[in-house]
Amino acid sequence: MQSQNEYIGDDNFKKFLTHYGCPTPLNIVKMKFAGAICSPNYDLRPTDVISSFWREGEEPRLETKKEAELFFKFFMGLWDKIFEDIGYNALKLPKNEGSKAYDIAVNRYDEIELGFLEGFWGGKENLKIPAYIAQIVDQLSELADVYEIIASRAQNGEADDVLIKTIKDTDKMVQKALSFVIENFTLPKIKNVAAESMKI
Repeated sequence: MQSQNEYIGDDNFKKFLTHYGCPTPLNIVKMKFAGAICSPNYDLRPTDVISSFWREGEEPRLETKKEAELFFKFFMGLWDKIFEDIGYNALKLPKNEGSKAYDIAVNRYDEIELGFLEGFWGGKENLKIPAYIAQIVDQLSELADVYEIIASRAQNGEADDVLIKTIKDTDKMVQKALSFVIENFTLPKIKNVAAESMKI
């Protein structure tokens, strides 16, 4: 699954997002792309996901055709990188950038709930998926709630070292759930789409 567009790297991509006043941080962009690639919404396009990174009506104005081409090329470089990771079932949770349990837990909640799960449903709630996949997706939402509880406990003064251990344990469960969805739902879907396109 060779990428058609080269990813410019995390540091440069963060600068790119800042340049365009994007309110969605890179860690959530990555996880939303991952959710969208795994999505049962076959009508969902990368451009739909990209536009969702800005509040409605606040999307950047691209002045020239060249700027627009570069804008989407940079985003598609990241999309292709995430697609490749998923193709090898090598998707990893973004590295924790916060040092405090509260910050890490809030980031994780956002990555799962506002990132992966929002991307997965792609704006639709009544998509048909196998019951065992629905269970795992529900579990991911429950695990996101665990991060929210951890953040609340951190605000109430509970020791960081204890909470960070809980975060790491929760991360392992999230990682297993993501791998299960990819292995048992996304990879077969990608193979089916590839097989159908070969028939055309």
